[in-house]
Amino acid sequence: MGRRRGGQRWTGPGLLAAGLLAYIGLPYLLVQRLGLGTVRQGRPSGERVALTFDDGPDPQHTPAVLDALKAADMRATFFLLSGAARRHPELVRRIQAEGHEIGVHAARHRHAWVRPPWEAYHDPVQARRDLERLSGTPVRWGRPPHGAYSLANLLGLRRAGLTPVQWSIEGGDWERGAAPQGVKGRVLRELHGGAVIVLHDSGPGAQVTPAALPGLLRGLAERGFYSVTLSELDAAPVTRQHLPARLMAGLDRRLDRWLGIRPALGRQGGLFRLQPLGFPLGGLRWPDGTPIPRGTPALEFHVNNPLLVDLGLRRFPPRARREFGWVAQDWRGRPELEQAEFIYCLSVHGPVLERLGFLSVPLAPHDQKRLKLWSDLMHRAYGTQPRKAQPVLSIMSRDEFLNRFGRTVTEPG
Repeated sequence: MGRRRGGQRWTGPGLLAAGLLAYIGLPYLLVQRLGLGTVRQGRPSGERVALTFDDGPDPQHTPAVLDALKAADMRATFFLLSGAARRHPELVRRIQAEGHEIGVHAARHRHAWVRPPWEAYHDPVQARRDLERLSGTPVRWGRPPHGAYSLANLLGLRRAGLTPVQWSIEGGDWERGAAPQGVKGRVLRELHGGAVIVLHDSGPGAQVTPAALPGLLRGLAERGFYSVTLSELDAAPVTRQHLPARLMAGLDRRLDRWLGIRPALGRQGGLFRLQPLGFPLGGLRWPDGTPIPRGTPALEFHVNNPLLVDLGLRRFPPRARREFGWVAQDWRGRPELEQAEFIYCLSVHGPVLERLGFLSVPLAPHDQKRLKLWSDLMHRAYGTQPRKAQPVLSIMSRDEFLNRFGRTVTEPG
């Protein structure tokens, strides 16, 4: 028999689909994908990141991970399986003694979607109790196996008093064919301030991570970053107020892939992304009256909006001056950028860019109105007040740009 609602009969398959949507679909969308209620990253303008390691402790691999962290004088958070922790309490003690933090992974490593609800609910409660007994300290973080959620394990995490933690960079050490250099390169390409990086010190990923870690830690230090525990990262869970900014950032990433926009030097955490194209506007002139023909090979730069919001306009110029050095290095080194005759940006930040040497060119009224609407939408999505200034074309010739920024130090200090 089916149930009636609003005059319609709910059949068995319909009830099952509705149940699965509530039990798995909504947690997947709201928590796993949008990150609601989870810690994903800290401040993008900072130098701190949080290395995290899942699936341990493992007597074969965890000591090598700890050795590498100790040699680099960096700290991390270890999401432990309480069963493995009971078998190797000496590793739990060493993790704590060396200044690292412990989080709950699970009592048993099983995907949330295939666990019976009562087991998924009780698992984080049991695991936290066991880990606190072994460590003698409170545990505040929880990350379920595979970063997967169901309604039952979400309720279990809440019952255990744990804050769910996801990540903003996945090292991919567990993937088939993963190699130390590949894992190191992947993390460093995606590296950004406040990143929460997930790696493994047990299971398939542990065959790769201990060998990758010394070089990865050197790469962090060379770029001015250092790893801390999640508590030291001082990251807050995603709330409903953060969702518009997360959706806008996701739209930016999709547009970048579609339009071929790439970050300077391939560094995802940088301030600028670059797009070579024919200049799209017509009827504009340089301030000296020289025409800017439509279709002229040009290089457009786009600003990393979450980073700009976190920096603020006061701290933007020194950071921009340094990272324009990355742009100059990319301009000289990437063949597809060689033909660009000038670099430009369409934004409401013309006065700030003028301080960096860019010239401001007024836009046609219809372009100005279109860009102002988009600018206001972005400001509201990121929780900042729309600027009163009108959009302008900020432009600089290739020779002038390379002369100004081509010798800039390209590594963050």
